[in-house]
Amino acid sequence: MLTPAAVPDLALSVDDAARVLTPEGERIPDPTLDPWLGSLDPGLLRALYRDMVLTRRVDAEGFALQRQGQLGLWPPCRGQEAVQIGTTHALAAADMIFPSYRETGVVLARGARPDEFVMAWRGEAHTAYDIQRLRMAPMQVIIGAHALHATGYAMGIQRDGADEIAVAYFGDGATSQGDVSEALVFSASYQAPVVFVCSNNQWAISEPVDVQSRVPLAARAPGFGIPSMRVDGNDVLACYAAMRWARERARRGEGPTFLEAVTYRMGPHTTADDPTRYRDAAEVERWQRRDPITRFETYLRAQGLLDDDAVAEVAAAADTLAAAVRAACVGAQTRPGVEVLDDVYAEPHTGLAEERREYAEYLAGFAETEERA
Repeated sequence: MLTPAAVPDLALSVDDAARVLTPEGERIPDPTLDPWLGSLDPGLLRALYRDMVLTRRVDAEGFALQRQGQLGLWPPCRGQEAVQIGTTHALAAADMIFPSYRETGVVLARGARPDEFVMAWRGEAHTAYDIQRLRMAPMQVIIGAHALHATGYAMGIQRDGADEIAVAYFGDGATSQGDVSEALVFSASYQAPVVFVCSNNQWAISEPVDVQSRVPLAARAPGFGIPSMRVDGNDVLACYAAMRWARERARRGEGPTFLEAVTYRMGPHTTADDPTRYRDAAEVERWQRRDPITRFETYLRAQGLLDDDAVAEVAAAADTLAAAVRAACVGAQTRPGVEVLDDVYAEPHTGLAEERREYAEYLAGFAETEERA
């Protein structure tokens, strides 16, 4: 007679996640992650630090621009820089990324121009950046939908025999969506070369993760037949190593991997949210002590790879980038409304031409009304 299995007694805290840097910035051994770190190039280490700092500064600028009425919305990523920068730096340039709406650091690490951070949030473009140049699909606002897009793309990679992988980034809240479960089913069934990166920032808007799941989110993936790893999402080296492991599995034809990066959203869910209504200040303060940038800076200073001058230089570069983002946003010229149809199809056709003519007449009606007024 079969007896029901008990719910695993697995802690939901970050303390059981794999890491190589303590919150105090001390290097510690980890048998799972260490083989994927090896002897890291000092240039890479400095680049990881620089990109985290730049991400935080762009994020702060985006928040301010929304508050000043220049953007319609902004989803802050403060506190999640390590998982975004660490995992992206472990990818190859050809790998295709499917981001959610909060992956500002991923956009930065892929080489976005200043205007490409804000034009979509300003409502000036469907997708703010060049998809092929950055190798990134449009930021997805529909929660979890892009996990299926990444899986389908990865199945195409298999059939094309291409040397690349697909990566889907989403938050803990997305794991409660059916699309993510379907993506896990398909990717496991076809052994698709895709990596799922779940940034567990503890809150799906106002819903805490321990209400969403009785076990760590990484514990769910093996039920679909997918290997997983739970890493400290505030440890940029751990995130880098975990992605290197997952990427090589995919390239060897060993199928999908699920990474749960345990981190924290220090700000609101979006600029339309007030987190003080559902979480207490003590919790925020605890996670502030785990700040990913402070942790990595402490480590680099101890290694002699960073000093006050270098920190000041990075801060100045961050301010310069933020100023360029602001200038691009404030100086943006709104395109004629009819151009909303320009990029619907790769090739024009008669049906689209008719729609364009009808829409142009519709818009012209507003201009006539204004003239009469």
